[in-house]
Amino acid sequence: MPAPVLCSSCGAQRAALRRPKTGQALCRECFVAAFETEVHNTIVAAQLFQPGETVAIGASGGKDSTVLAHVLRLLNERHGYGLHLLLLSVDEGIARYRDDSLAAVHRNRGRLDLPLHIITYQELYGWSMDRIARHIGPKNNCTFCGVFRRQALDRGAALLGADKIATGHNADDVAETVLMNFLRGDVGRLRRCAEILTGSEGALPRCKPLKHAYEKEIVLYAYFQGLDYFSTECVYAPNAYRGHARTLLKDLEATRSSAVADLVHSGERLAVRGDIRMPTQGTCQRCSYLSSQPLCKACLLLEGLNRGLPRLAIGKPSRLQKALLNGEKPQDNLQGEEDSRQSSRHLRTIDF
Repeated sequence: MPAPVLCSSCGAQRAALRRPKTGQALCRECFVAAFETEVHNTIVAAQLFQPGETVAIGASGGKDSTVLAHVLRLLNERHGYGLHLLLLSVDEGIARYRDDSLAAVHRNRGRLDLPLHIITYQELYGWSMDRIARHIGPKNNCTFCGVFRRQALDRGAALLGADKIATGHNADDVAETVLMNFLRGDVGRLRRCAEILTGSEGALPRCKPLKHAYEKEIVLYAYFQGLDYFSTECVYAPNAYRGHARTLLKDLEATRSSAVADLVHSGERLAVRGDIRMPTQGTCQRCSYLSSQPLCKACLLLEGLNRGLPRLAIGKPSRLQKALLNGEKPQDNLQGEEDSRQSSRHLRTIDF
């Protein structure tokens, strides 16, 4: 019978795992210590926080945000960051999903002894995500949810007087985003999607303390620490474009184990020619939110919903934006186009 593999760090305990990130054979205690040390080193190296700051942790109830809240609270006490931590959750209004995940957030609030604040799509936009999905059909749900959720986190954190928002984005998430923006040809987002700290353009700063942590190791850490989290996928996620990027990333990782880290580093080191015109960040004329257009994406999507034309905000946002700024009624033009398409479908007489 082969001898047990000993931990390559302490050399005394039996190894409980082989780290997906480094390949080291580690015992449970050494892995937990290594994970926490790496997150601390990431925070210090990137100077993510300053003493006295109020940090809103985006808490969804999933593994990433649960581990983030646990580690930040632990490191804040261990290393004396001097932070005031609070949990901020967004209730999109998704039955059989967000209700259960928020229950996990409530349980963790009691365990972590951190204040919890919940902000809803209904109170911000007058729409729940379930109602939006019924209105627009099975496609583009994640487009609406992603835009609204990002703004909801910013607005919720601002209302609470937070100085920064900490999100649970991990290395896999960043690598997927790099892939998505590359496949879309979105140079503007590609340049900043791998940044660990964003918000220099005037928005509330956001940071990713788990940016260099692999998803597999986050799951292992949560298991070894006995953390309580919600693991069911969102009911609208199967139609998301990110799912295709995730599948591609897993295929790449199966061929090259360092694919996740390689993509993250590629995003960090992306260089763009100086003569390439990049979007200029400004503020939305309606809601004052950060936007590279006169009207932000959230206002356009919301206007499309309220006017009964949700697809116009997705398929032809520039037309909707121009119409709204000029005080026109975009639905009139859209109806004219629809009438034209309908008439073109009728049989026509052909002369030979």
